[in-house]
Amino acid sequence: MAGSGMSPCAACKLLRRRCTRDCVFAPYFPPDEPQKFANVHKVFGAANVNKMLQELPVEARGDAVSSMVYEADARVRDPVYGCVGAISSLQQQVAHLQTQLAVANAEIVCMRIHNTESSSDCGTPHHMQGSYQQGLSPPLQPQSPELHHYHKPTAYYHRMDNSELAELLWT
Repeated sequence: MAGSGMSPCAACKLLRRRCTRDCVFAPYFPPDEPQKFANVHKVFGAANVNKMLQELPVEARGDAVSSMVYEADARVRDPVYGCVGAISSLQQQVAHLQTQLAVANAEIVCMRIHNTESSSDCGTPHHMQGSYQQGLSPPLQPQSPELHHYHKPTAYYHRMDNSELAELLWT
């Protein structure tokens, strides 16, 4: 605030106006962060931001400013989609990671099944070869590098169809 010997807030500096003691922007747009207000002003306009802040209770203004700054920064980076583009990208990442998790869980289930079957067959994998020759899918090898230390080169895993896999994973 200019009146108390301090420099004006970033908003008043950009708008080239005198920063008063009761400036609504001063608590949220400090002088050392000019780009913060510049983006908000560019996207929302100073008059709209002032109006929004005036209508909110003081305790909610900080969150509102944080939200406006996030949206404005996202809109400057991606003028078409803004923060919706960032959200969409994060949702795609979550879906991809969920798929990877399902595959890893399926590999664990297959390994547990193999370990159970091999322990009852004294460690020989020949019982699996018989079912493979009877028309089941080819052996499944662990895909995840983190799980390779569980894999024995002589072990055979049979492929499950989606209904078998879903039943094992979700029960």
